[in-house]
Amino acid sequence: MLISDYLLIFFKNNLLIIHNFCAIISGHLIKVGIEKTGGVVMGQEVDYSSKEEIKKVQLQKLNDLLMFVNQNNAFYSAKYLGIKFPLNSLAELENLPFSTKKEFVNDQDDFPPLGKNHSYPEENYIRYHQTSGTTGRPLKVLDTAESWDWLADCWVKVFRSVGVTKHDRLFLAFSFGPFIGFWTAYEGAKKVGALVIPGGGQTSLERLQSIITNKATVLVCTPSYALHMEEVAKEAGIDLSQTSIRITIHAGEPGASVPAVRDKIEQIWGAVCYDHSGMTEVGVVSYSCAAKTGLHCNESGYIVEVIDPDTLKPVANGEKGELVLTNLGRWGYPAIRYRTHDFVIKNETICSCGNPNILLPGGIIGRTDDMMIVRGVNIFPPSIEAILREFLELVEFRIVLYTIAGMDQVKVEVELSDYSENNQPQNNQTLDKMRKLLRERIGLRIEVELKASHSLPRFEMKARRTIDQRSSRETKNLGKSNLEAM
Repeated sequence: MLISDYLLIFFKNNLLIIHNFCAIISGHLIKVGIEKTGGVVMGQEVDYSSKEEIKKVQLQKLNDLLMFVNQNNAFYSAKYLGIKFPLNSLAELENLPFSTKKEFVNDQDDFPPLGKNHSYPEENYIRYHQTSGTTGRPLKVLDTAESWDWLADCWVKVFRSVGVTKHDRLFLAFSFGPFIGFWTAYEGAKKVGALVIPGGGQTSLERLQSIITNKATVLVCTPSYALHMEEVAKEAGIDLSQTSIRITIHAGEPGASVPAVRDKIEQIWGAVCYDHSGMTEVGVVSYSCAAKTGLHCNESGYIVEVIDPDTLKPVANGEKGELVLTNLGRWGYPAIRYRTHDFVIKNETICSCGNPNILLPGGIIGRTDDMMIVRGVNIFPPSIEAILREFLELVEFRIVLYTIAGMDQVKVEVELSDYSENNQPQNNQTLDKMRKLLRERIGLRIEVELKASHSLPRFEMKARRTIDQRSSRETKNLGKSNLEAM
């Protein structure tokens, strides 16, 4: 055999080791360069000092990723057939095709069980997770030790941005099943040095007792669950505002960036409420800051685009569009130009906190596949929730879509804090105020029905508060983006 043949065998058998070595060297050089320009190093990732520095390093990381996956990832090498790399600028990213969840799921159906979107041999992967399945069949996602470590670093940004330190005690109100949820929060907390108290396999009351007994200072859960725990606490005679919780961090739903929801959580817990967003497919994407006007995207780990879901072109500054993400550190399971179906507002101005990373005002404001079109009016469930949460009497709610004489209708079912017959006049006044406010702000007459206490479902993870009872498939599809099937 020729020397070149031996070298080829060596490179094939040691692909992961070579990649890791190159990543370490590349990361060291970037870190040194950033430190000279005044950047702040956080964990293994870097917070850059300017937009220009962010884009410079993003292009380098993007080209490293594209060159690697084009040679080692069967899914993307087929997708990029005929495309030449490296790219000359970030603007050229727009020439690459989008990736979608449907593609990933179909790939796993065609090549079961894991599909072709994996860049290393299967024995290099150490973590298995899957999407929640709220919008279709669950998608299986694998991580190498390196990509799992990168995801933990992304969570370090979330923690440090809201002031979590090694002196904190984190309570994770999470079942620790196959949904990735707060698994990576646990890993990130270890890097921060904070004590982690897991809440898996416990009832809500047992979790509350653990929070109190162990003097937890940070609560990590969905916003819906933070609100639900107040209901459980009241029944047990517990005042949540008197616990040791000083910070709450939420994800899974676009609630904690809605001012009314955030204010209620802060009032209940006597703590400061922060939001963040992420997806199993792409990782931990964004985090809150002290200004709490939206979510900062972690641009050391992601390239952010905002597109019109119909034209697929970038939207103008200040316009609403669909969030598209490219993760730069998850080489084992890449998601390049991934259409999240999350609606956000494009923003090019620097946040008042001084962080140069992209700020999404209001965070995630809805999903393209959650948008309802009723009698010509576009409605997002978070818009309805934001109005209902202004009423302190609200305990739980559900949105119901139905038809009358072939016309789409929407109503809201609510539970109020005092359901007794003696309080019926007061409850009727509250319902009338809700109807009036919904009509004024949504621009549509929405009926509000009072339901008995504990009659509506409660949620630990992603809340499913919208049910569709419309009679035909054609009618149901009116509430979806015309590109949802892509």
